[in-house]
Amino acid sequence: MAEVSNWQLGRDMQYPYDAPRPNKQVAWVFDTNKCIACQTCTIACKQTWTWGRGQEYMLWNNVETKPYGFFPTGWDVKLMEMLGPGSWKDGVYEGQTVFEKAPEDLHVLGWQPETEDWSHPNVGEDEPAGETDRGTYVGSIPHDVWFYYLARICNHCTYPACLAACPRNAIYKRPEDGIVLVDQSRCRGYQECVTACPYKKVMFNPVSGTSEKCIACFPKIEQGLQTQCVTSCIGRIRFAGFISPPGEVDEKNPIDFLVKVRKVALPLYPQTGTEPNVYYVPPIHAPRQFLKQMFGPGVDEAIETYTKAKDDPELLGLQMLMGATEHIIHGFEVEGEVVKGFDAAGKELVSVPLREPSFIRKYFDEVRDVYLHNIT
Repeated sequence: MAEVSNWQLGRDMQYPYDAPRPNKQVAWVFDTNKCIACQTCTIACKQTWTWGRGQEYMLWNNVETKPYGFFPTGWDVKLMEMLGPGSWKDGVYEGQTVFEKAPEDLHVLGWQPETEDWSHPNVGEDEPAGETDRGTYVGSIPHDVWFYYLARICNHCTYPACLAACPRNAIYKRPEDGIVLVDQSRCRGYQECVTACPYKKVMFNPVSGTSEKCIACFPKIEQGLQTQCVTSCIGRIRFAGFISPPGEVDEKNPIDFLVKVRKVALPLYPQTGTEPNVYYVPPIHAPRQFLKQMFGPGVDEAIETYTKAKDDPELLGLQMLMGATEHIIHGFEVEGEVVKGFDAAGKELVSVPLREPSFIRKYFDEVRDVYLHNIT
């Protein structure tokens, strides 16, 4: 085991290999407050990548309802049970990761889903937690009755558990962009990667006899385009781009700004130790205790900052830029009431008003002698 630095844990940790960071690291930000679970992202991914034989059950992108939704069934509940209690102190995780708690004969602590576990991707959909009296107005935050939608893809982790567990060295992390891929020519279908992945985003194809997973739409990333799940999202909840290495911050980079500057976007279950690279703006209406278990100790500050976005032109601007272009936005700036996004060369890609203009239609048009509203 090697000592590696995990900035999400606030400390060094044990990892099976001395894993150098890639030259660039692809990353995403998902705003859970905007997601309506329309599943457009799920279908876009499905139609693009998993329409073949043996892939019928695969959803590289899925949207599940928390707290009772899972794909596969109980994936995070079982994970938390295996990891056991863990606490944070001054931003440092004092529990054990999936690597540090692994049995002596294994590199990673994990579990293997049963076939039935993959059969219910919509379990718990729209099922709320909590109770309230009939007719009660739910106006407080957090709500007494709540649920929220969690969109999930492969996290393309900095320290992938799937890579660490593979006995064939069939899984690798690309140095040019940090995307984690499976080499189909080397895979022999041992499924150690499926067992090891804390998020269960590696899946076994029984027809080909190999493991498969989200490839981060790398043909699009290589062309400077955002992934299918991002560009198809009608709720405009997503950003895809690149995050700067630990200790470095580019305040004009949308991912850096949301994750490292305003810190409104947090990793999913950072206590696993994989340093996932999909970050979530936590829902403002759900219980904080539940959210802190899922997104770590920065939840209170993230929600407080997020709720003040209307008075923060840069944060508001990035909210407006989500879904505004299919190209990866490498830089942004706010000029007056307009936010602009730029490519890697500094060329303007898109400009969007911070606030949509409002026009009040007159009740009656004297020139045309016509009513402009329904008068019946």
